[in-house]
Amino acid sequence: MNPLPAPRLPVNRRHLLGRVGLGATALAGLLNEQLFAAGANAANATGGLPGLPHFAPKAKRVIYLFQSGAPSQLDLFDHKPLLAARHGTDLPDSIRQGQRLTGMTATQERFPIAPTRFRFAQHGRSGAWLSELLPHTARMADELCFIRTLHTEAINHDPAITFFQTGAQLAGRPSIGSWLSYGLGSENRDLPAFVALLSNGTGNPADQPLYDRLWSSGFLPTQHQGIKFRAAGDPVLFLSNPEGLDAQGRRRMLDDLAKLNQMQLAEFGDPEIATRIAQYELAYRMQTSVPSLTDVSREPASAFDLYGPESRKPGTFAANCILARRLAESGVRFIQLFHRGWDQHTKLPTQLPGQCRDTDQPAAALVQDLKQRGLLDETLVVWGGEFGRTVYCQGRLTKDDYGRDHHPRCFTVWLAGGGIRPGVTFGETDDFGYNVARDPVHVHDLHATLLHCLGIDHTRLTFKFQGRHYRLTDVHGDVVKDILA
Repeated sequence: MNPLPAPRLPVNRRHLLGRVGLGATALAGLLNEQLFAAGANAANATGGLPGLPHFAPKAKRVIYLFQSGAPSQLDLFDHKPLLAARHGTDLPDSIRQGQRLTGMTATQERFPIAPTRFRFAQHGRSGAWLSELLPHTARMADELCFIRTLHTEAINHDPAITFFQTGAQLAGRPSIGSWLSYGLGSENRDLPAFVALLSNGTGNPADQPLYDRLWSSGFLPTQHQGIKFRAAGDPVLFLSNPEGLDAQGRRRMLDDLAKLNQMQLAEFGDPEIATRIAQYELAYRMQTSVPSLTDVSREPASAFDLYGPESRKPGTFAANCILARRLAESGVRFIQLFHRGWDQHTKLPTQLPGQCRDTDQPAAALVQDLKQRGLLDETLVVWGGEFGRTVYCQGRLTKDDYGRDHHPRCFTVWLAGGGIRPGVTFGETDDFGYNVARDPVHVHDLHATLLHCLGIDHTRLTFKFQGRHYRLTDVHGDVVKDILA
């Protein structure tokens, strides 16, 4: 028996919504936002959900400096001077408490303690302890909030990085930037709400790969996925017109394509068709907005001096920090910089300084630059990796060399800007930097706090998928009120 054409099948909800005009209304809203501008709140001028933000936000946007590979908190932020006297001794069983190990150290007969080789000192009025590897960050200590007791369940890179982006260890959920695009929309109709930038570190250049799914929209409409900006060629793939096609021809093609998609949308009401139309239109506008935005040649020499010697080299972390500031100025809602190279299982004393040279000056400069421009109070900056590193050495410990394995039990991130108290060090770890001693903060708690700074109640930003209402924080998460401004 031949199947009936889809339009002749019994009317389902999707067909009904399309035929009663909802699909056409959605299309009109996408193609002519001015139709709905009257009475719209400023945060929803280019998308977003009605009623959001839930309360007055302190921050309008986020710049997330994600340090992929897991920086060693014991060599950078969490000062443990008593460990020097324990060099080479075994980590007591009473401290390890039988906690699980990775496959890389599970067969070790010993777990020798490896104190840091780098000097620590207190900085600023806040007295924050920082390693000598972070001199520029140290000068900004009073602008920063350090959380020393972040913890996660994931013990390997991929699930841990996925967990930080999506609130789940398994791939398929929307990333945090996609949630914000869905909930708050963009401040600039000519740019995406969510942009991802990538750079490779000098510490471990062959570090763990980063996948495009880390900035995926998951089960949210695909218009909310992150857009990756590239350092070479077109900033965004396929943004330029094909050879032989001029701007007028492109416009005519998009208009005709929109009419065809409108017919399909009116017939079926499929939200992905509306997304397709919106993305075609955004791509057309980005042909003008993105090249001028990514051209940093007009930045003054003082800006490159501020961000450091690598800032003139496209694709470096420093260059991406300058671009992140420009994106923030232009109204991009969520900007995420992924920097690889922090996976120091061996040769930490020689690899870690390179990673810090990559990131220390640019990250501090970004905070300073935003403050000088009056943007820091409304921009939330986050710096951190997917987990921490162990106090014990992986492999052979020598006087001059050591490495550290993955450690999800406690590690450090810092935050600055909109909604966050400056000059605060929150939480304490034990004398070995192995367990949380006071004020634990889970990844879900961090996500809940970030959303709170943006005026979002994390329990109310949900999306129904396969019969269940999902959210970034799953069924967990508490706002860390003690670090709020």
